[in-house]
Amino acid sequence: MVNASELPDLPVTDSTGYRLVNSKFPPIALFDDVADADEFEAVYACQTLTNPRLQNEVGNLNLLPAEEIPFGIDGVSYAVAPFTHVNPDGSRFSAGDFGVLYIADTAETAIEEVRHHQQEYWNNVEGLAYDRFVFRELCCQFQTSVYKDLPRTDTNAIYLDPDDYSHSQRLGLQLKQNNTGGLRYPSVRNEGRECFALFSPRTVTRVFQSKHYEMVYREGQLTVNQLVASPGR
Repeated sequence: MVNASELPDLPVTDSTGYRLVNSKFPPIALFDDVADADEFEAVYACQTLTNPRLQNEVGNLNLLPAEEIPFGIDGVSYAVAPFTHVNPDGSRFSAGDFGVLYIADTAETAIEEVRHHQQEYWNNVEGLAYDRFVFRELCCQFQTSVYKDLPRTDTNAIYLDPDDYSHSQRLGLQLKQNNTGGLRYPSVRNEGRECFALFSPRTVTRVFQSKHYEMVYREGQLTVNQLVASPGR
């Protein structure tokens, strides 16, 4: 095992990656409608008086300091959502007590990452023979400021286990506590490609919608088809 501080630093570069999100989750308008943290707090306080669903929409704001929200960028709500709507079951680099924004190096890698987890989930739904769901492809631009690198080595193999996240979650907690911006690591679902785990949205500079895909589950098999291309720019 390695200590998070021992991982090599990534050079600071402007990077672009991809992410798929279920289309049933719309953008959170409140984050997109304000320019800074002070304005957000004022508008949020006013809207809570008339919108009883607002807290469900924006998520748990206690999980994300306002100074880490990149107000004013395109697609800020997409950058923030994973940190205020945290999966309690956890993920590769979080046990469920904080959010992580996962970004893949290519659209194909993003599809393979999501396909794996969707297949695993729907296989466990008893009696399900067919279902269909639509995903947005998001193009994410970010700067690798205060990022670490997790190269594929024998020592690091425990953090890239296909099914056991216990070691990688402990590493993720160290990185989060060290105020690390993000981590580059080898994709577990698309060999030879890479993913990024962002521990804060503060390094995101833009997020915009690109394409739509449908995932069709039929008798234990999951297929992916591109639906439409969206301008998004």
